[in-house]
Amino acid sequence: MGDYVPVYAGGAQPFGMTASATITGGQVLIASGVGTVAPAAGADGKVVGVAAHDAANGARVSVWPIPGITHETITPTGATAGNALASAAAGTVDPGTLGTLAAAGTLIGTAVSTATSGLKCRWIGR
Repeated sequence: MGDYVPVYAGGAQPFGMTASATITGGQVLIASGVGTVAPAAGADGKVVGVAAHDAANGARVSVWPIPGITHETITPTGATAGNALASAAAGTVDPGTLGTLAAAGTLIGTAVSTATSGLKCRWIGR
């Protein structure tokens, strides 16, 4: 994907981390170790942000934070505006039940657009 910039950042700036795997710009990232991030592999409570650009394993990567920022991320199963979202395989997002995701600590945002499987869903981070 290359470079990624959120739809709306509200003055927020990306912060630097070290990639512990190959990362593609626009992927949802999780904390994978001390000072390291990797693409999310499923619903995970360790989400720290969205990759601002591609990065090789061991390289520095800029990470856009989640809260209050409007992101666009691929959804493998599709999403409808208003769906609660969690991280999913390959650094994507998938909808789930709000109460279930919140209780599990995996809620990362709310869809504000509708997207079919494999397309980008616009969402606001929580």
